[in-house]
Amino acid sequence: MDIAIIETSSLGDRSYLISHNGTAVVIDPQRDIDRVQDLARHKNAAITHVLETHIHNDYVTGGLELSRTCGAEYVVPKGDSVAYHRRAVIDGDIVDAGFMSLLVMHTPGHTHHHVSYVLRDHTATPIAVFTGGSMLYGSTGRTDLLGSDHTDELTHAQFHSVRRIVAELPPDTPIYPTHGFGSFCSATPTSGESSTIAEQCATNPALTQDEQTYVDELIAGLSDYPAYYAHMGVINSQGPAPVDLSIPAPVDPHELRQRIDAGEWVVDLRMRTAFAAGHISGSLGFELSTSFVTYLGWLYEWGAPLTLIGESADQIADAQRELVRIGIDDLSGAAVGDIHNLVGDDKLRTYEVSDFAGMVLAKNDRNIVVLDTRQQGEFDDSHIVDAVNIPLHELPHRLHEVPTGEVWVHCASGYRSSIAASLLDRIDRQVVLVDDDFERAVTVGLDIKP
Repeated sequence: MDIAIIETSSLGDRSYLISHNGTAVVIDPQRDIDRVQDLARHKNAAITHVLETHIHNDYVTGGLELSRTCGAEYVVPKGDSVAYHRRAVIDGDIVDAGFMSLLVMHTPGHTHHHVSYVLRDHTATPIAVFTGGSMLYGSTGRTDLLGSDHTDELTHAQFHSVRRIVAELPPDTPIYPTHGFGSFCSATPTSGESSTIAEQCATNPALTQDEQTYVDELIAGLSDYPAYYAHMGVINSQGPAPVDLSIPAPVDPHELRQRIDAGEWVVDLRMRTAFAAGHISGSLGFELSTSFVTYLGWLYEWGAPLTLIGESADQIADAQRELVRIGIDDLSGAAVGDIHNLVGDDKLRTYEVSDFAGMVLAKNDRNIVVLDTRQQGEFDDSHIVDAVNIPLHELPHRLHEVPTGEVWVHCASGYRSSIAASLLDRIDRQVVLVDDDFERAVTVGLDIKP
């Protein structure tokens, strides 16, 4: 029996394809199902079942389309109201896939109706457990996505769900969670790339703490999560449309200028340093990296026209694939090529890039504003004395709070601050991007408040 992992590192999620003797079962597939189909072909396996552990809040599922395309049975936990046909399963149900079967285990916490699936062989011996947003590696799924009215109840339920998994399965059972590899669906950061129930007994807070301590600490530690999450559950309950990855319409320099002047979203995908060295005025810099889709989705005005600027067609295609995973389907177009050929009659705008050592020199030489775009919890743990903290996801609505003067903007590594720098540049502020790791702020001699 083979368990193959389909990684979506940009969203911090994993999907799984279990195959044996020409039969395959898929768990929690992402929307771009071609990856799953290619893997199934490579394994010479026909997909007979597609299973969801829960109605997802952090991405648009590919489960419905995959089941229709493959003629597979679509298995979704009972309880949530959905607008499509599926097999609604409850605790104790068995999904029979020939030589293998999956036992449904109700594990509420991440959502009310969340389930885990225990993979068993033909003798009903447990092989693995797929825990979705329940037991993660050294953590558990966050419990506040359904609203504050449910958080306390779901956190208590999460504690008992994790303990039920431990009580009912052998200690050497491998765990395969969907979330927790950088996903905001994790209540706290996870650790490791694989684990077993026995290993989790020594590290998972739901297993090393008493119930009230676990509940209190989990709730106290919950940070903000991306705004686009509000749309994912709705889309997944209604039934996502088939994915469309056709090439966006080309946009010329004149049209780019018109769209920017009309207040539309025009996003430049190039590296943050390339954007700082020369970009079209009014465009926004979202470097295409593993953080791209999370932060664009977080700041994006849902439903607004969106045009991409990229160095190549492949770069546009990669960004488009990331965006459809969170339901941003209708791109208004794309401009491809050397930025000097896309600017038209305008001049490229630039701003300075520096590091924390450069900040020391600047602070000794003149008055500057230090803008910290990390989340509140990060800032509270440690920050530069006199820095102003406005988390990136709040900045578009708080630009007026940035003090006047030369703004040196930083985060933990340079990615969030690069987006913030482009937001400030768009309103004609003098900005310097600190493209550096925050740990360096201490070593270069900046005053840090712990």
